[in-house]
Amino acid sequence: MNAVERGGGVSAPVSEAEALIWNSSPEQFPESLPSTVKWVQLASAGVESWFDAGILEKYPLVEFTSAAGAYACTVAEHALSLLLAGVRALPEHLEARTWKQSQFMKQVGTLRGSTVTIVGAGGIGRALIPMLTALGAEVVAVNRSGSPVPGAVRTLPVIQLDEVWSATDHVVVAAPATPATRHLIGSAELSRLKTHSWVINVARGSLIDTDALVSAIDTGAIGGAGLDVTDPEPLPDGHRLWDLTNAIVTPHDSNPPHLREDAYADHVAANVARFVAGEELIARVDPLRGY
Repeated sequence: MNAVERGGGVSAPVSEAEALIWNSSPEQFPESLPSTVKWVQLASAGVESWFDAGILEKYPLVEFTSAAGAYACTVAEHALSLLLAGVRALPEHLEARTWKQSQFMKQVGTLRGSTVTIVGAGGIGRALIPMLTALGAEVVAVNRSGSPVPGAVRTLPVIQLDEVWSATDHVVVAAPATPATRHLIGSAELSRLKTHSWVINVARGSLIDTDALVSAIDTGAIGGAGLDVTDPEPLPDGHRLWDLTNAIVTPHDSNPPHLREDAYADHVAANVARFVAGEELIARVDPLRGY
């Protein structure tokens, strides 16, 4: 692999390797690893399937890294597209088959002067912030530690998440999926948002209670939702979300394969260089945190 060589590594059989660049699923992972393997690089940003398969638990002495952050710019662009489409009332315009200027005029909004909260302000959030601020929005970042995120007017630790719902205009969800983050946004949180608020999810469908979201959109409690991920996924034919004009659903394609190859190769090369130099690796998976 060219990325390995760019990072200063040498390709070798698994039986002789110190590191394994794994580009497939947990189901195809080797039954056993040689004792020489100290590090495994995974191709996915989300690692819940690896925890579910028990692979990280099986190899406690092996360091695993994900591709978290490698695809951040592409996914951030998609999040911005969903948010802008909602705020500018594009779903209604796309559905129209006649000139309805006066009907839609009041539905068209702007991000300028608005507050956008990013829940899970990691790589995707950091890539999204300058895109939002360039359009005149202020960003509130929420992360695990509360450590300041560049470009955000305020950063909150996740334990203070309850403070954001009534104080924000829109929400972008980019947090990891763990047992602790399941239904992070439910009916209580949605009820405190504004009637023009859009909720964007580019993380995992399980972070939002789908039934509560459908109800909030259907009753006009929020402005709408832009979802690249759903629960369940794939979203079944006939699901209520398909019928809601102000619910934009894309089929988990914010990071399509043809766009991720170069970004992943750069990620691998950077981590190989760090491994060779004995430095801390990028996107280390923490078994205690679940991501």
